Amino acid sequence: MQISEKAVSFKEEKQVVRAFYKALDAAAPERISKVAAQHMAPDSLWRGFHPFGELTGPAEVAEKFWQPLRRSLTRMQRREDIFFAGKNEMDGFGSTWVVSMGHLMGLFDQPWLGIAPTGKMAFLRYCEFNRVEAGHIVGTAMYFDIPHLMMQAGLQPFPPQTAAHLVQPGPITHDGLLFEDRPEEEGRATLAAINAMIGDLGTWQLGLPLEEELARTWHDDMIWWGPAGIGATYTIERYAKQHSGPFRAGFKDRSKTKHLARLAEGNYGGFFGWPNFTAVPTGGFMGMPGCDRPGEMRVIDIYRRDGDKLAENWIFIDLLHFWKTLGVDILARMETVPRS
Repeated sequence: MQISEKAVSFKEEKQVVRAFYKALDAAAPERISKVAAQHMAPDSLWRGFHPFGELTGPAEVAEKFWQPLRRSLTRMQRREDIFFAGKNEMDGFGSTWVVSMGHLMGLFDQPWLGIAPTGKMAFLRYCEFNRVEAGHIVGTAMYFDIPHLMMQAGLQPFPPQTAAHLVQPGPITHDGLLFEDRPEEEGRATLAAINAMIGDLGTWQLGLPLEEELARTWHDDMIWWGPAGIGATYTIERYAKQHSGPFRAGFKDRSKTKHLARLAEGNYGGFFGWPNFTAVPTGGFMGMPGCDRPGEMRVIDIYRRDGDKLAENWIFIDLLHFWKTLGVDILARMETVPRS
């Protein structure tokens, strides 16, 4: 598939999403349903991490997700680090998606999902893909790091992770907010770099030593900003030791990768799936035992390209859903555990 050489602008779609965020972030919880109805199509499909799953229409999204969250994290701020748009490679570059990534920060004043409040600042990592048509949001994938919020509340949902988890910063270049369109050739180069990486990664069967494989598409000083339970890691060597190597060793029977959206603009791009792939844990991954059935990995990946290789990668994995598909309900188990 080839992107058309005709100039494409995403200004209108970006403005739709920015207007929604402005109204949503300013609205009192009881007015969020009205705001959502003004910006989302009546039959819009919203996909979120466990325990939310698929929700349909603005009222359900407002009542089940936004209103409870806003009542829990009071005085919420959207601290956005990356914003871009693009045509979706997965449907022949037919649909337009707008991507936002950052943190939702507020005062954790009321329980949320059974997690006891702290009365202190809390950060919810998020990344959201919005499909825009005719001036409205018609589809959304919003992924967020609930285990990281648990950890901020003093809980330990998983055994010790192999890498470090912090409040994940935005790009080192501080240029991730693409409110204005970027030259198309930049997005094509970013998408090509992402696709080259996917081609190497997709089956784990390239045949090269892991660090040599990674060096084909990644800078040596790459940073992999992983989710809570796994953590972030820096440089190819440490990424191979602290995540990629243990991850590959901890699974078998990985399915082919499937994405619902994959796009890029400027030096930024990303994708999501529902799920991206399935795999059977053989034991050891995240300090958990093996299993004889596959678990589902719902993932968002966001990338920054530097030159012809990838430099930074922000990852959102629905680990609560993954483990629940294998019979372990992390969220329910944490509701009864006292904070440290």
